[in-house]
Amino acid sequence: MTTTAHPRFAAAVEESGLGELLPRVRSFPEATRTAAEAAAAIGCELSRICKSLVFAADGVPVLVLVDGASRVDVERLRQELGAGKVTRADAGLVRETTGYAIGGVPPFGHRTRTRVLADRSLLAHEVVWAAAGTPYTVFPIGPEELVAHAGATVVDVRERHA
Repeated sequence: MTTTAHPRFAAAVEESGLGELLPRVRSFPEATRTAAEAAAAIGCELSRICKSLVFAADGVPVLVLVDGASRVDVERLRQELGAGKVTRADAGLVRETTGYAIGGVPPFGHRTRTRVLADRSLLAHEVVWAAAGTPYTVFPIGPEELVAHAGATVVDVRERHA
């Protein structure tokens, strides 16, 4: 089990001037790979978890940040991107693009520069929790700070409920 943030993520945090985030990284003995696992471990609402999901838009990787209680509406995402086809990325593309395994992908600090979209739902909270590069580590951050450091564009791409 990893007890600290992933080294690539820690280096990205230091380089970005966000070093104060590292002492706030929390490690858990059980995985926080899913939003539900992370919320249970932290003891917070599911919507306070920031999921980092990779999609392929016409074959080009795109990172989507969305709250843990929501699902991305792939058609809304396709329209937002002006793409012909959008699919969930497979594990290989996620690792190749971000440098992290599914279940531990942080919102920034990736291997490659990728377009990032953040669903507006994240802004409803004072603090959200995101992966710190491993399936056992998370960190708290204000959503506006998250959007800024991820270089994200705020959009509405979550599924709407009737």
